[in-house]
Amino acid sequence: MSVSENAKRIAVIIPCYNEEATIAKVVKDFKKALPEAVVYVYDNNSTDNSFANAQEAGAVVRKEHRQGKGYVVCRMFADIDADIYVMVDADCTYDVSAAPAMVAKLVEENLDLVTGVRISEEKEAYRFGHRFGNWMFKKIVSVIFKCKVTDMLSGYRVFSRRYVKTFPWLCEGFDVESKLTIHAIGMDIPMADVETRYFSRPEDSASKLNTYRDGIRILSAIILMMKEERSLLFFSLIAAFFLSLAFILGVPIIMEYCETGAVRRIPTAILIVGILTCSLLSFVCGLILDTVSRGHKEKRRLAYLEYKSPQDS
Repeated sequence: MSVSENAKRIAVIIPCYNEEATIAKVVKDFKKALPEAVVYVYDNNSTDNSFANAQEAGAVVRKEHRQGKGYVVCRMFADIDADIYVMVDADCTYDVSAAPAMVAKLVEENLDLVTGVRISEEKEAYRFGHRFGNWMFKKIVSVIFKCKVTDMLSGYRVFSRRYVKTFPWLCEGFDVESKLTIHAIGMDIPMADVETRYFSRPEDSASKLNTYRDGIRILSAIILMMKEERSLLFFSLIAAFFLSLAFILGVPIIMEYCETGAVRRIPTAILIVGILTCSLLSFVCGLILDTVSRGHKEKRRLAYLEYKSPQDS
């Protein structure tokens, strides 16, 4: 069953910031690989010829003035109406020829997300710092959210309409990839991976990524999403920390009381009571927010179910 036979409306969506050396090739390659698709390029305040090059290549080019890839992705999700969305970076590092197979997998298996898992033997394409960071983040997410994650930072993905139209987060920078993954996990939607080749950037283009800055930003985003999606676990860990601290401070006082029958470290005892109160409050906050979070998840799930699946749309 091919995608074209089912007359699916396919949109290729490409965030773009200063990619004049590569954007035209990416657009042309996708127009060949998915001739039935409309290719959209959203320019994010580029200071080079990215906008003009994308237009000349045949893309529908629009602008997003708020700086940050997350803003661009959320704008594309809101503006573009299609049955299937293929998102890819504009840097010419992903294998365009894999797109038809990824789209077909989404439709044939009735999925909502197919992620292009990067496979590369080129050290320049996938630097050690990025490999290690991706490995670390996917391990953290796997433990926190109890799921298997293969490549949570891939910029090459295929989405269903119901995934795109129920994506809830307002994003800013490169942490949008982690939020795309965790949204799928939190909604428990059907998804799969497809291995795709990953290439090094052309010599005349430069990466916008900063390994340490973006790594800290992504880790912060994961922690915040843990607070939102796993509230009870998040605040229980904080409660456990305070409880452990109170225990460490309290053992000497308890031992002294058992030996002398008196509590001489009054300030420390008061501090311990305060810490225990913080522990209890953290746990109660976790219980309350977990209930609220479950209610929000149910609303998002109902909104998700209002849209047809890829096979039915």
